[in-house]
Amino acid sequence: MKIKNTHLWCVPLLAGTLSFHAMAEPPAGTVLVTGQRTAYHALTVAGATKTDAQPLDLPQSTRTLEADLLRDAGVTNLAGALELASGIARQSDLGGLWDSYAMRGFTGDPNFGSDYMVNGFSSSRGYNGLRDVAGTQSIEILKGPASALYGRGEPGGTVNIVTKKPRFAPQYGIDAALASHGTRRVAADLTGPLSDNVAYRFNLAHQAGGSFRDVVHTERTYVAPSILWQAGDGTTVSYEIEATRQRTPFDRGVVAVPGRLPVSRFLGEPADGPVIVQSVGQQLFVQHALGEGWSVQGGASYRDSALAGYSTEASDLAAGGRTLRRQRRHRDFAAIDRSARVELLGRLANHAVLVGADTYRFDDRRVQLRRNPSAANPYALDIFDPVYGGTSAPLAVSIDTRELQRATGLYVQDQLDLAARWKALVGVRHDRYRQTVINHRTAAVNHQRLGATSPRAGLVYQPTATVALYASTARGFRPNSGIGIDNQAFPAEESRADEMGAKLDMPGGLAGTLALYRIRKKNVLTTSPVNPDYAIPAGEVASRGVELDVSGRLRRNLKLSASYAYTDARVTRGDNTVRTGSRVPNVPRHSANVLLVAGDTRASAGAGFAYVGERCGDVAASSGFTLPGYTTARLMAAYAPDKRWRIALDVDNLFDRRYYASSYSRLWVAPGSTRTATATLSYRY
Repeated sequence: MKIKNTHLWCVPLLAGTLSFHAMAEPPAGTVLVTGQRTAYHALTVAGATKTDAQPLDLPQSTRTLEADLLRDAGVTNLAGALELASGIARQSDLGGLWDSYAMRGFTGDPNFGSDYMVNGFSSSRGYNGLRDVAGTQSIEILKGPASALYGRGEPGGTVNIVTKKPRFAPQYGIDAALASHGTRRVAADLTGPLSDNVAYRFNLAHQAGGSFRDVVHTERTYVAPSILWQAGDGTTVSYEIEATRQRTPFDRGVVAVPGRLPVSRFLGEPADGPVIVQSVGQQLFVQHALGEGWSVQGGASYRDSALAGYSTEASDLAAGGRTLRRQRRHRDFAAIDRSARVELLGRLANHAVLVGADTYRFDDRRVQLRRNPSAANPYALDIFDPVYGGTSAPLAVSIDTRELQRATGLYVQDQLDLAARWKALVGVRHDRYRQTVINHRTAAVNHQRLGATSPRAGLVYQPTATVALYASTARGFRPNSGIGIDNQAFPAEESRADEMGAKLDMPGGLAGTLALYRIRKKNVLTTSPVNPDYAIPAGEVASRGVELDVSGRLRRNLKLSASYAYTDARVTRGDNTVRTGSRVPNVPRHSANVLLVAGDTRASAGAGFAYVGERCGDVAASSGFTLPGYTTARLMAAYAPDKRWRIALDVDNLFDRRYYASSYSRLWVAPGSTRTATATLSYRY
């Protein structure tokens, strides 16, 4: 970085906005910042405050998974990326149709998979499939409640995905990969100028192939074009599209029985065909510098998604543990999510101020046909010697609803420099929310209006330039979607979280965070074990724990990514179904992940392991069903004969360990993948 004089040409790096290298050439006599990260080590975090904040200044635990870490680890989807961070546990993923995880023991809305944002806009409402990372620059994991900025959300934390932005310097790349089970993948990343003030980027990924699961073939496509227009001095406009399509059989996994049922055993019906999940998202974002350190920014997001297809799922296992009676369903779901926001930010003396307003409108339409087994038609399968081709009784409508959500929020945030070593962050948000649920099957209509105020406050003490101690407290608010079996809307979730910790941030070296937290949340929604078509509020859930994340460079040619979490997540007020004191399903007390890579840009080799402890495997925890803990290992190597070509080999689950990633009950258990090898050839020019 060369400093010609003291003038700084700078635009904040915000969630959904642009870093310096994406802009056109700056005026003469300026400082050009060309990057905001080092190896496995982000220097700034955008999503935590919607400003370009340094991790040491934030009174919360954050972890940024950069593109180089994802590449070294051989990660191609969001689920694989989140395994690299602490305190995140896989959850039941609706037969492999969407991403579902718990952060610090909290899972989000079971109707739509787990929450995440793309460039600061909520992008998980609706039906969006498993998310590919082909168009991802980084993934920000923001622990603790974010309701003071983003409104409804989980107190465990928030995931913000920052997409790749157009560049004015041309750059083109193509990746081709072959993997176990006949899987093939191709990806492209193209960017460059269209004119002196307009640049484009185009990302593409297509993956298809078999699986370690019998008769399961999956095909996924991701297309993401975007443009950047530098409309004038201090004004930029960006427009992005993300289109995805996923075709895969609905697969609930295996059943838990004595003996060794192969993890490959498919218990559905191949003739059901694939479930198709489609999503098209669009984002428009505008920034304008007002001068004297002030700017205004705003944008809008529109996402249209749908899920449709047949499924055959386990219903009950007959005495003797061999004959499985099954149910059949047809799902036809569609959703439209529209949101917009506008924000003013700048500095007043030692205050960095952000004032904003946002709104969203979400429409969800669900039609489900279902037929349970009966004595006359058990629709059965021998789990040890399956013969497919059974026929269920005709389907009948079980769900026919339309849900309308409307919400607005006002928020303000202040980052204060209190003294040379003291900083504070305070914020508050007020939400107004309306929900209408129309049950076309029963002709019932349910309305509710809610309001909530979500404050947060945090204090940071920095005894040295590389160390920070912090403490924070925050309240959260989250409306629950859908209706219960009694045709009533659910009360909104309310939460409080307290956190304290210590951070280390060595420029060019290691960064680490040690965090201790305690969270309480009431009106938690979980799938009913009595009737899985419906959900119930479990009462109150509490989580407490310790987390450690370390990443960066140990030595010049040695990079490390490591995490550990102790998570004690329990139901603190339950009922006869979900017992008080029971553990939250699929959340282990202990989990850890380590990745160590040695080498340089020409040649590298690495190894890692992931440990997940024993977990409760059933929503009705009184059943005593648990998933055993497991450890998997991985190896990776890469060689670049020149600057354009790169060859990589990744082997996951090196020792072919048999394990189970998540479950809903004894009847729906998702096994983890067997050993998988992937060879990737990359070309850059």
